[in-house]
Order: sequence, then structure tokens, then C-alpha cells
Amino acid sequence: MKARSHQEYKMSFTTGGLFLTESVAVARLHHIGERWDETIVRALEDGATALPKTASNRRTLREIANRLLTLSDDELTYFLEDASRADQQALLWLATCRAYRFIREFALEVIRERYLSYQLDLPHQTFDILFDAKAEWHDSLASLSTSTKLKLRQIMFRMLREAGVISEEDQIQSAILSQRLRNIIQERNPHELAIFPGVLVEGASV
Repeated sequence: MKARSHQEYKMSFTTGGLFLTESVAVARLHHIGERWDETIVRALEDGATALPKTASNRRTLREIANRLLTLSDDELTYFLEDASRADQQALLWLATCRAYRFIREFALEVIRERYLSYQLDLPHQTFDILFDAKAEWHDSLASLSTSTKLKLRQIMFRMLREAGVISEEDQIQSAILSQRLRNIIQERNPHELAIFPGVLVEGASV
């Protein structure tokens, strides 16, 4: 996957996890071509999450929308109409990596590299090492408090488990994508297959 060095480090994923059930509900409310802000308003009215209609619910819906808006119309249609649960998880993992630069870089620079070198355990310290390395060059990361950093690490590992990237024992797992999902991703950007452990990226250097 080609790096998007211009993308800022958006570190707003401090609550919840992958939000699979909620993401399906929000995606169903979205009309192709409308602004996602409008979808969020309707989701609040419909109670798309189990949270009360408070600021925290609005914040959660914004995070869900921030991920879903990275998916193309074709990807969203497949996500809702034909995808298995495993492919839905994979699409949300893809959307999460697109939305958050740090998570994408962790998937490529840590998870993929460990998988390729047969180091399948994923200690929590790997998050700290990458975070501290990036923070040396980015004030937006360096300015975060220790408690926020720990919360981000906790939520990111929860996402990894819910996406099936790692097991409950924090072991990296080979991704199993349907051929149709592989084709959908490959048509848009074959480099993005690199965020899935064990998936061959043909003709792409990552």
C-alpha cells in the first residue's frame, strides 16, 4: 500500500471498537450521494447504536461515518447486500485503515512485517514502540497524554480482535477473504491487500 504521508494522524478512535453491528445499521440508513452528516442525524433519530442519544452517541456515529465514507459505492453495496460476516469485518478493517493513518501504518509496518518474519505474537509493546517513533516527528502524537495513549492502544487491539486480524491470545491470524472481495479491493488499489496478513499482493511493492 502506498503511504499517504500528507494525511494527518487522526487519533479519535478512543471508544468502542470495530462497531460491526452499528456500522451495518448506519450504512443501511445512508443514501448514495447524500452527505454523511445527514446520515448521522437520521441515525441519531433511529437509535442506530445502543447508546443513549447523547454527545457520546453522536461522537460514536461520527467515528463510524468517518470509516464508512472511505468505502466506494460498490464496496458499500457489497458490504450490505452480499458480504459474509467475515468479509464485512474485512471491509471495516479496510475502512479503518483508510480512515486512521496510524492504524494503517501499524498494519503495514508492524503486523505485516511480523507475519512475514514468522513472529506471530503481537505484544502490546509493539504499539508503544511505533507510537513513540512516530511521535518524534509528529507533535500531534507527542502531545497526547499517557492515559490517552493507553486508551488508544486498548481500543486498537480490540479492533484487531474484532476484525479477526489477531486472536483473543493476540496471535496474528492469516486473513481469509472471498475472491469477490479480493477483486473489489484489487480493482481500486491492490496495494491495500497488504493490510491483511497472509494475503498476496501481486505486482505491488509495499
